[in-house]
Amino acid sequence: MNDKTLNFLGLCRRAGRLTLGNDAVVEEIKNGKARLVIVSGDISLNTEKKLRKVCNDYGVSCVKMKHSRDELSAALGRFCATGAVLDEGFAKKLAQLISNDTSGGNCL
Repeated sequence: MNDKTLNFLGLCRRAGRLTLGNDAVVEEIKNGKARLVIVSGDISLNTEKKLRKVCNDYGVSCVKMKHSRDELSAALGRFCATGAVLDEGFAKKLAQLISNDTSGGNCL
């Protein structure tokens, strides 16, 4: 794994500041703990639409990454297509890494 964004996501996970899985992410958003939501580049349109609505309703930024769910899963050690960063500092750094990536993600 030679990608700064995926490496940083791994750091967030090891620090206990990343929640994975759609249901858990929605719960963190509703509890006010999510600072940034990430979704894989190949997430289903239906799931993306539902997450976008919840993020908009609760004022949480959501970023669609260039990485596939398989790439995210390999980097994080667990099958996932969505994640919620729970720390403001980690969220800012991750958003910066994604925006600096020329093939980067898109804010939803």
